Amino acid sequence: MSIDDVLKIPKIGEVKTKLHRMFEGKLKTVTISMGKTGKYYASLLFDDGLPELEISSEGKAVGLEVGLTHFAIISDGSKFDNPKPLKDREKNLKRKQHSLSRKEKGSKRRGKARRIVAPVHERLANTRKDFQHKLSRQLVNDNQVIVVENVAVKNMVKNHCLAKAMSDCGWSEFTRQLTYKAQKDGKTYLEMGRFFPLSKICHVDLNQVGSLPLNVGSWTCSKFQEKHDRDVNAAINILHEGLRHEGLRILALATSATASGGNVRPHVVRNSSVSEAVAVEARSPRSMA
Repeated sequence: MSIDDVLKIPKIGEVKTKLHRMFEGKLKTVTISMGKTGKYYASLLFDDGLPELEISSEGKAVGLEVGLTHFAIISDGSKFDNPKPLKDREKNLKRKQHSLSRKEKGSKRRGKARRIVAPVHERLANTRKDFQHKLSRQLVNDNQVIVVENVAVKNMVKNHCLAKAMSDCGWSEFTRQLTYKAQKDGKTYLEMGRFFPLSKICHVDLNQVGSLPLNVGSWTCSKFQEKHDRDVNAAINILHEGLRHEGLRILALATSATASGGNVRPHVVRNSSVSEAVAVEARSPRSMA
């Protein structure tokens, strides 16, 4: 491969290409594939000769909660909006999909309609992946330990009211990117169990409420009148529980000041006498995060 944006392929010769970056190391394999829109892609595998970094847990640790209104909520209070690529192109896609469905299978008109629909799906996928790659790279660069809840996406999309919005997020692909990027950079990526009541437990004193509807965006702990953002509170609990289950208790103590404003509390869940949370901010169930 030369610097003139040319890829040399055996038995084919030189093919003009668009290189998004330069590579260093020994070229091992080249895989050529064609997308639905007829574009060809070359995946190049290089051996840079560098040893793999040892996984370390010494450094900044964060918990990460995923949602619909905000794609990602970090335990330090940061929130990243959901780009919702499907919502912006849904009308255009629906119109072209409807035209495709009316064409006879195997006909030339159906083939032409498929070629019209394919670029729309491609732009959707590219928009989604671009956002996921940029956010995952930022999180891995800024943190040494990332704790994420193990989300059962297949079970969650069975909710027909939210299935489309959940599928549009691409949470599984996002966590996959976090996993391999963290491993490559010597960072620690953890996943905690999915059955812990993250939103219902106060991260300061472990006070647990009996009920917390999806339309409640923030609530006040009845014990010390501590006001919590529902999603940020869940992200902090993800951080604490993930570190505890992985035996990183010392790291949890080191990061507790920035995570919860005090010492890490004993990990014993106590039920509150309060049956319902005190709603401070209401929101629509479709904005569930």
